[in-house]
Amino acid sequence: MADNHQPPILSVSDLNRLAREVLERSFPLFWVSGEISNLTRAASGHWYFSLKDERAQVRCVMFRGKNQYLDWVPREGDHVEARALVTLYEARGDFQLTIEGLQKAGLGALYEAFERLKSKLEREGLFDPARKRALPPLPRRIGIVTSPDAAALHDVLTTLRRRMPGIPVILYPTPVQGKGAAERIAAAIRVASERAECDVLIVCRGGGSMEDLWQFNEEIVARAIVAASMPVVSGVGHETDFTIADFAADRRAPTPTAAAEMVVPERAALLRQVTQLHQRLQRQARMMLQQRHQQLDYLSRRLLSPMQQLDQRKALLEQSARRLDRAMQQCLNQQQQKIQRLELSLLHLSPQAVLERGYSIVQSTSGEVITEHSQLTAGAQVRIRLAQGGADAEITRIRPE
Repeated sequence: MADNHQPPILSVSDLNRLAREVLERSFPLFWVSGEISNLTRAASGHWYFSLKDERAQVRCVMFRGKNQYLDWVPREGDHVEARALVTLYEARGDFQLTIEGLQKAGLGALYEAFERLKSKLEREGLFDPARKRALPPLPRRIGIVTSPDAAALHDVLTTLRRRMPGIPVILYPTPVQGKGAAERIAAAIRVASERAECDVLIVCRGGGSMEDLWQFNEEIVARAIVAASMPVVSGVGHETDFTIADFAADRRAPTPTAAAEMVVPERAALLRQVTQLHQRLQRQARMMLQQRHQQLDYLSRRLLSPMQQLDQRKALLEQSARRLDRAMQQCLNQQQQKIQRLELSLLHLSPQAVLERGYSIVQSTSGEVITEHSQLTAGAQVRIRLAQGGADAEITRIRPE
């Protein structure tokens, strides 16, 4: 019986696609080293080249979106280390590497040394922001640690003269590249610290590769910067370059020129600021003077001569005297009215008033007022008091009713 189950037949496109998927799943992102050859920079911005060693080579592509971030341009014959993904260019079935990152050979070890030292010094607190010192607002003297032949020195001096020409500058010369340069850079920083001639110190050099700037990644330089007696500004390399000296310094500048701009204010800006402050002070002085004039006018209107003050006081006294007279007269009238009322009450209640209404008072010869018949006896002598005069009488009969 014939077998009708035939294996699937793949197209070339399907084959290449499956091969690409297998390769990309099997090889994660990795590093590979080799020598660049057949380098082509396309108009699109993509780079095409091969990486080779003594026995083999592999095609590579580095797209524009990745190579634009490199701060160096590879050349034919450069030994490099590439961070790559394995893939297959399906259109031609070419095995190739897609390059994600590229560095010169040997930089991996330098990066590892950089990170180890950075972590060590960071744990010790050398990079602590609380340790950083503020830069003087207007230094009296500026120190520079760099090579006398460096282009960075020319840039710094030109910037300082442009911004603040009157500030003196002291150069502490030292090589900034080559064997033993780190020790000599640290020694120059220590000399500047011991002499204490400057208010701020710039440590700088121009741009270069990581190997060129490596002297500023040495521990001896970082510790000298931290131990300096004045604030230190690090202006090493270009904006994308970072060194251990940058982290140890009190301030990091992206370039030597920026370091010069950082340590001194611009003279023209200071003059503008002084002019603005002068104008503001004049306005405030005028306003204050006007306010004082208005206050003086107000007080002068209230100010009286001694005669006017005496007249006012005399008028006040006379007014007070009149008020007192009126109060005393009112009080006197009230007392007189009270006395009159009391007099009337006394008149109504006095024995004389009772007598004048037709009554009389009978008293014994001893003066005792007779109010009951029991006080009398027949033949007793009594006195009778009338409203007008009186009489003596003898009791002839007593009537109890």
